[in-house]
Amino acid sequence: MENRKKALVLLNMGGARNKDELKMFLTNMFNDKNILTINSNLLRKLIAFIITKRRLNEAWKNYELIGNKSPINPLTEKLVDRCNEEIKEFKTYQVMRYTPPFAQDVIKEILEDEIEEIVLLPLYPQYSTTTTKSSVEDFIDYLPYSFGQNIRYIDNFYKNEAFNSCIIDEIEKNIEKEDDFNIVFSAHGLPQKIVDKGDPYEEQMKEHVEILSKMLKEKGLNFKSINLAYQSKVGPMKWLEPSLDEKLKEFKNEKVLIYPLSFIVDNSETDFELAIEYKHIADNLGIKEYKVCKCVNDSNAFIEAIKDIIK
Repeated sequence: MENRKKALVLLNMGGARNKDELKMFLTNMFNDKNILTINSNLLRKLIAFIITKRRLNEAWKNYELIGNKSPINPLTEKLVDRCNEEIKEFKTYQVMRYTPPFAQDVIKEILEDEIEEIVLLPLYPQYSTTTTKSSVEDFIDYLPYSFGQNIRYIDNFYKNEAFNSCIIDEIEKNIEKEDDFNIVFSAHGLPQKIVDKGDPYEEQMKEHVEILSKMLKEKGLNFKSINLAYQSKVGPMKWLEPSLDEKLKEFKNEKVLIYPLSFIVDNSETDFELAIEYKHIADNLGIKEYKVCKCVNDSNAFIEAIKDIIK
């Protein structure tokens, strides 16, 4: 590859390639101060250990149903390869937050490549302290101070028209007669207390659904209803509502199309949780048809959207 002095770094959470990496993922995630917002590092470490020990075997059973690994890794590698082919101005790298490749290792590579300028693109369309802030901080923490100010990051990109066109295209691919379907934009949930502290995620999610609703209408795609719901709740505390399982109860004897709105690359939450776990719930509720859209992944349209987003 020719010598490129600019780096595009795609940031994401990561996903397990085996059971040891699942343990690593859970341990690192629950040790993240943006996820478990406890002031004491020692207490956070203890809680992370307890949660990981309790959840590991149960969580691994889910991975066994999707081929013993998260699809996020091969799909992100394909996305990086496509970016390197199509976006000539930058050399593209990936950094995962909770599983390899980690920031500190990729930064070594970036410095060896004599990169002079870095653009961070967190693969989270909407900003949250639990995702965007966590990933960006983690990267910057390992970057030598001598690198200076030659780094910028994309705060969010849910308003980007090229990106939203990718979503509309994926939705359109999955239906023949949209007026038969209720569409549910499913987003990863957050504890309510994080939103109450000023996290803009819920507000941006609602705005994103409004933007997409308008685009669907302009394209003449008239769904029976357009909805927002939240998935992946864990633990007893209050999370954002409505939850996806509660929302699905409204559609007995009807058809439902799910679009995973908070994800760019398919992962265990799309391939297991949405496609298997919630499908089981939908079947039990008597939903006539239940379909899940793919994420934008490494599609041609998303590569074009990335070019626009990082301009």
